Amino acid sequence: MAKKEKIQKTNAMRELERAGVDYTVNTYEIDVEGDRELGVHIAEQLGEDPDQGFKTLVTTTPTGDHVVCCIPVAEELDLKAAALAAGEKSLTMMHVRELLAATGYVRGGCSPVGMKKKFPTLIDDTCLLYDEMFISGGKCGIQLKLAPQDLIAHTDAIVAPICRKG
Repeated sequence: MAKKEKIQKTNAMRELERAGVDYTVNTYEIDVEGDRELGVHIAEQLGEDPDQGFKTLVTTTPTGDHVVCCIPVAEELDLKAAALAAGEKSLTMMHVRELLAATGYVRGGCSPVGMKKKFPTLIDDTCLLYDEMFISGGKCGIQLKLAPQDLIAHTDAIVAPICRKG
């Protein structure tokens, strides 16, 4: 019988464990570099509903502060709706080159949990439709499954409709 490969813990996993939040780890192959639909591809690879997979986007306020936004992987962030939910005048997307310094994470491995600093967090209200949701585990190739209510409570998130309506 093959020995199961040990997964090195990420900051996100350590933080959830310290807080007593239950989660499950899923791993996946990274084979679509730079694909705009990477989250959908990962969900398909793992046999999951893409609507339950949430990507983490980091935005910047007019004063230079940051707001973390979690939305379903196939959706687009509505910056105006997110700004309204965050109580900000406006939000802009953080440039990818600033991501590592601000959060400790790289593009494709950014998790709303375990960042260098705790930022205000918004989660799209569709998360409440599910008993479980999937987020990045803090490293490319690692995904965490947890209850939306646990993520909301742990990040002190505001739940609001922050996706573009098509």
